[in-house]
Amino acid sequence: MSKGKIVLAYSGGLDTSVILKWFIEQGYDVVAYIANIGQKEDFDAAREKALKIGACAVYIEDLRPEFVEEYIFRAVKSQAIYEGRYLLGTSVARPIIAKRQIEIAQKEGAHYVSHGATGKGNDQVRFELSYYALKPDIKVLAPWKMKDFLTRFEGRSDMLNYADQYGIPVSATRSIPYSEDDNMMHISHEAGLLENPASPADENVYSRSVNAANAPDDPEIITIDFEAGIPVKVTNKNDGNEVSNSVELFEYLNELGTKHGIGRLDMVENRFVGIKSRGVYETPGGEILYKAHRDLEGLTLDREVMKLRDMMSLKVAELIYNGFWFSPEFKLLSVFMDKAQENNTGSVDVQLFKGMAYPISRRSPKALYDPAQSSMDEEGGYDQMDADGFIKINAIRLINQHRCSLQAGEVDYNTD
Repeated sequence: MSKGKIVLAYSGGLDTSVILKWFIEQGYDVVAYIANIGQKEDFDAAREKALKIGACAVYIEDLRPEFVEEYIFRAVKSQAIYEGRYLLGTSVARPIIAKRQIEIAQKEGAHYVSHGATGKGNDQVRFELSYYALKPDIKVLAPWKMKDFLTRFEGRSDMLNYADQYGIPVSATRSIPYSEDDNMMHISHEAGLLENPASPADENVYSRSVNAANAPDDPEIITIDFEAGIPVKVTNKNDGNEVSNSVELFEYLNELGTKHGIGRLDMVENRFVGIKSRGVYETPGGEILYKAHRDLEGLTLDREVMKLRDMMSLKVAELIYNGFWFSPEFKLLSVFMDKAQENNTGSVDVQLFKGMAYPISRRSPKALYDPAQSSMDEEGGYDQMDADGFIKINAIRLINQHRCSLQAGEVDYNTD
């Protein structure tokens, strides 16, 4: 007798393939759910593999348009960057996967959902917080936090042996046992040989970007058009190619970034659970987009608005990284970001060359930049004599602080 139906977030990789088979052995009916978010995957082969392992049904959902427009672009317009470096490629993908998974569970009448994230990582939090936010009564079966599973599989070697035993084909090997997450935004590489942070990543780790040294010797210049902070068109000034569809636009930026070796990152980060981890990331299109978007803001955003936006960007990045996409505070900050981006419309020319995405020019119908005011050759509606009073007023507290320090007997380093 079946113990019930589980909807498993299935990637077709080592972990979820083993989990699929193990759940079936435990007496569950398993629905394999594959989210197409732009990963390089043979989805027909993945379907056949899941059915061969024993899945009672397979869902393959093309989520790319929603992923780009509602998740990637929202992160970019918020300038959400975790710990000043990570562009959140894995983090931003988990909520959309979880959202559709819950919808499938409701359609299938399943009482359980599951994922392949370990008990040491961030993804378990991202998936499960999303599940509970969207369907509070859902039951989560997370194998890496189940005693029977942990007894059976102490590590990846046991999983590889299990896959061999049941003839489950997997791409991971004992010599290069990397854990990878691939989607339209990025590909990440963790575990295995990368667990020593002092050891440089071999070139064979990278799969979505050429080494900058081997990138073309001639730069390529593109123009990215934005409307209210959202990219709407990319034009290649070298060959005249234009792309405007959101998915095609982002895929084109990925193609260009890959070609020019843009978007590599090797870092040690702080996981939400308190563990430090080393990750190697490739985010070619994302890096180009972040750089261009930030550059345009310099032209269109008010100084104080930008200060507030930058403060909130840190919080948005933290919420995305920690799995709170469907939280009330994230919804609130999303409204704030939309408001902050209302005037961020215009175009940026970006030079792509040897691992760099370098903005070289920008223009906007809503530019706050006044050439006459900024000119060194004309007054332009700015009376330089007014600056004298402005400086003196701002100096009052500094003068008072200096006087107070002298009265307290502190050494005055400005005298002999």
